Amino acid sequence: MDLGISGRVALVTASSKGLGKASAVALAQEGCKVVICARGEEALAAATEEIGDTGAEVLAIVDDVTDPEAPARLVASTVEHFGAIDIVVGNAGGPPPGRALDVTDEGLDAAVNANLATSVRLAREAVPHMRGGGWGRICFITSSSVKQPISTLALSNVARTGLWAWAKTAAQDLFADGITVNLACPGSHDTDRMKQLVASGAFTGPLGDPYDFGRLVAFLCSDAAKFISGVAVQADGARTVGLL
Repeated sequence: MDLGISGRVALVTASSKGLGKASAVALAQEGCKVVICARGEEALAAATEEIGDTGAEVLAIVDDVTDPEAPARLVASTVEHFGAIDIVVGNAGGPPPGRALDVTDEGLDAAVNANLATSVRLAREAVPHMRGGGWGRICFITSSSVKQPISTLALSNVARTGLWAWAKTAAQDLFADGITVNLACPGSHDTDRMKQLVASGAFTGPLGDPYDFGRLVAFLCSDAAKFISGVAVQADGARTVGLL
């Protein structure tokens, strides 16, 4: 299936490993020009090589997307290098595990910054460019916990569900401009983060393939998905049991 995004410019944050990298690979395989970022230079270089093997043009930027000034820098660098920004895949590492009454003020602030405010900043910076082109796709990588809170991940539940509420609202504001806003919600996938959570007892059971998840992200960012907006799609091996 041709997703209709060959030649589009995609920024994928926190993308040197795991689900971010898998999403960048999937977009590159569809012909996108891809901008990736991460804090670690070594992992970023390895991801750049893997994405480049698809034949895609890749720009790698060493930056910490959770720095409040980073989203503006990343969007500006993307537009300066490729002349446009059509797709934003917002991703950031999750907060540490913990139960609801164990959270601290500092932990809440850090989680909300990384897993809510960072994504809002990315969208806010990218949307004017997307509006100028009359087309845009915003997809946030969150968690299946936006549908069914996970008792051992209280900080993640709070921050990501807040982002879901914001995205649901933004989707209504942006649809008439040709811009969609959606969430891709992973369950347990074979990533470094998930291996840590499994080791801590926060998760049990089978792990999904990150590259399968990346293809879901690519579809949500496709031209074929132009009438899909304001949805949170979980890829969690049927772990979410709610009907909504």
